[in-house]
Amino acid sequence: MTSLQRTVFGTTFQNPLLLAAGTAGFGRELAGTIDLDLIGGLVTKAVSLRPRDGNPPPRVTEFRGGMLNAVGLANPGLAVVLERELPWLMSHCSRARIVVNVVGFEEWEYAEVIKGLEGVEGISAFELNLSCPNTAAGGVEFGVDPEAVSRIVAACRLTTPVPLLVKLSPVSADLPHLARTASAAGADGVTLINTMPGWLGRGDGEPVLGNGFGGVSGPALLPIGIAAVRRVRAALPDFPIVGVGGVRSVHDVIAYQDAGADLIGIGTGALATPRLPERIVRDLDRAQNSG
Repeated sequence: MTSLQRTVFGTTFQNPLLLAAGTAGFGRELAGTIDLDLIGGLVTKAVSLRPRDGNPPPRVTEFRGGMLNAVGLANPGLAVVLERELPWLMSHCSRARIVVNVVGFEEWEYAEVIKGLEGVEGISAFELNLSCPNTAAGGVEFGVDPEAVSRIVAACRLTTPVPLLVKLSPVSADLPHLARTASAAGADGVTLINTMPGWLGRGDGEPVLGNGFGGVSGPALLPIGIAAVRRVRAALPDFPIVGVGGVRSVHDVIAYQDAGADLIGIGTGALATPRLPERIVRDLDRAQNSG
């Protein structure tokens, strides 16, 4: 039998499927619905230095191609995550790897959050969210500025030896250049991609979402994510890549693997069908070991 195991940035994952940031909360939300230990890993909801309420409702709406969300990085803040969320998650994941998504609203905050989490056992990597498009100010888009990417990654690298992933935006004109910049500053890999900026109206000129703008996810994001992975893989043949966006089936996972992704995240698909990640892992095992 061929193993689904993957070793990426020095960490061994039992299979390549991750639950993407923002869609699995801190794992507690999935209790009784999915066996977390059947998945390769879970990327937590974004953690910020201080608690964040997020955007006004409504925060989520569906459309034919997927979902538009403007949750706005709502989270309880570093102190509560340390005291309440991570201990619960660690106690429920013996095999699945844990990646903590980190966000800052000023550049220096990324390293401060990581400093607060340094030494917590069981964190396999930090994912630096440099590309969220759904905050009130139009998005935390440090990830489109190579100099900002370099400064933030370098500061985080000085703070921790734990592997660093940089989550980049699909709106960047030169993703390979940003990935090279992240690598040169000390990143261990990139996550491609975050949601695309979008806006939907009610028909009277007013937005559907309370924030107006949101992030597009779901099936519409699949070809964009695969294209991003292909572009970066062609430019950086050996740099670890997590492919995210639009995954709904084992065929989508294989498409990301063919594009060059080492690990693959599922987000909106798991929100719609909570047991989908488990099914994809089983289907991937059958596909890999058939014929």
